[in-house]
Amino acid sequence: MTDLRLVELSADTIVQVNNLSLKPGQEQFLAPVSYGIAASVLNPKTTWQRVVLDGSDVVGFVSANFDREAKPEHFQSVLWRINVDADDQGRGVGRFAVAGLLSEARDREFDRLNVIYEAGEGGPEAFFHRVGFAPVGETEYGEVIAEIRL
Repeated sequence: MTDLRLVELSADTIVQVNNLSLKPGQEQFLAPVSYGIAASVLNPKTTWQRVVLDGSDVVGFVSANFDREAKPEHFQSVLWRINVDADDQGRGVGRFAVAGLLSEARDREFDRLNVIYEAGEGGPEAFFHRVGFAPVGETEYGEVIAEIRL
């Protein structure tokens, strides 16, 4: 994992992103990748999508939105999805992707980055805590709203 880099999602990488594997049980916490990719079509000015490459191999995907007009407020600077291939989880790929996203949020002069997730066994909660997100609320559907202050 010495050659990690973030690149924009492209026609060259989209198929590999769609083929990222998950560990058993993780699929219940994640909508299909195509949902996240569709956001770039619907909101091309505010959507930020990057592929994590290790050398030439796609090992992760991260998608976010930056929109100062978004309502509710926690949608203004939000991590929408992060996928790390099952074989590459635990190697720092997700932490690397979040660090890149935090840098982008700072460059855009946001003071926080939010994430919304469903708590549960096998879900992303422990990862989000490890990279610095702290719970600050709950959606009307019972999902956790967490943030990192920048």
